[in-house]
Amino acid sequence: MVSLASLRPTLRRVPQPAAEAAASQAFQPVPQPAPQAVRGVGSRIDIRDVSHAFETPGGLLPVLDHVNLTVEPGEFVALLGPSGCGKSTLLRLVAGLEPARSGDITQDGAPITRPDPSRIVVFQDPTLFPWRRVRDNVALGPQARGLLAQQGERVDEALRLVGLSEFARSYPHQLSGGMAQRVALARALVNDPELLVLDEPLGKLDSLTRLQMQSELINLWQRKGFSALLVTHDVEEALFLAQRVVVFSDRPARIKAEFVVDRPYPRHRGDPYLADLRHQALHHLGLDATW
Repeated sequence: MVSLASLRPTLRRVPQPAAEAAASQAFQPVPQPAPQAVRGVGSRIDIRDVSHAFETPGGLLPVLDHVNLTVEPGEFVALLGPSGCGKSTLLRLVAGLEPARSGDITQDGAPITRPDPSRIVVFQDPTLFPWRRVRDNVALGPQARGLLAQQGERVDEALRLVGLSEFARSYPHQLSGGMAQRVALARALVNDPELLVLDEPLGKLDSLTRLQMQSELINLWQRKGFSALLVTHDVEEALFLAQRVVVFSDRPARIKAEFVVDRPYPRHRGDPYLADLRHQALHHLGLDATW
């Protein structure tokens, strides 16, 4: 019988932020064999000593506190933390939607100063244009860059990857929630991103569709080889999807702990290793008393 102690996951405690350190130093996909990940396609993201704050009528509201994090090329990293702690803000900075107040964020060594097609954000809401058919929604990126004529086959390939080829001429209102989110993923994939920035993309789906979409997201990541940075409030989802899970504190967010999820894909939700890791993550979130 294997003991939980022998399955205990790797936990790396992260030093306290600079200030403290100075003081103390509904569509079931056809089952397929798990594809092998294609490495070397994704970008490396380096977040170095990043702090951020918002201006409010009462003054500056700090949201990020000296965050240091690296996403290796092709790596899948999940961010966990209390609601409103600054996780989604960090994603916006990485996507180039706004600049950090201090610190540096780079992609393959180059500073991130603005949005770029190599970094695509998938939000909780699919944000599809209701007057455009599914294929037309997926084709938005190439069309905006004047490349649709050359990249029409890429649009069809993206639809095939998410299992929606037969719905290419449907309108968004004719789709289920899971299908609409797959359209959003196809719209991201058609740009051949090096980094997929995922801001709770499955948060509004029902539980069964969410489980299906988690498996589909892993398959897409393994097939395409992009780097992925995910924000989620679902501890089990983070452990099922990511190679590394980063736990943030309350606002202003700082990194409290990192977990390496040393399990191959596909993963099994009943794995005692994942159950033990979930308990440790919940402990850092202050939610382990009832588990």
